Amino acid sequence: MNRINLICLGVRDIAKSRSFYRDGLGFTTSSKEEQPGIVFFNNNGTKLELFPLEELAKDIHADAPPQPGTGFPGITLAYNAKSKEEVDAIFQKIEEIGGSIAKMPETVFWGGYSGYFRDPDGYYWEVAYADSWQFDENDMLIIE
Repeated sequence: MNRINLICLGVRDIAKSRSFYRDGLGFTTSSKEEQPGIVFFNNNGTKLELFPLEELAKDIHADAPPQPGTGFPGITLAYNAKSKEEVDAIFQKIEEIGGSIAKMPETVFWGGYSGYFRDPDGYYWEVAYADSWQFDENDMLIIE
């Protein structure tokens, strides 16, 4: 077991979250229903899934659903950009599409340029760039 095929985010308002990722960030999906039961985004290398939070809690037999956005959950998602300008462009639109800035991009201890935002459900995303990064034919970061 050496791959991740899906990353599932439990969301409170699936239509709003789909709009954030599809219309705001440019993720691609075939989902067109007004209130979809589930949404899959087609990305290079993995798929991002949105699923109603209450239904996700039922599916894993949780006693109660988690409360996204109530604190740092100990996990982040990441997008690796190909320039500082790309990082800055993403951050310029985050608030206007319903997200919030957790940390503005800055030069960081590991030599790159990085910032964090939260989506409408409070999930943290890092957007980062480093001069030394290389990408494969699927735009996946090469880490050796």
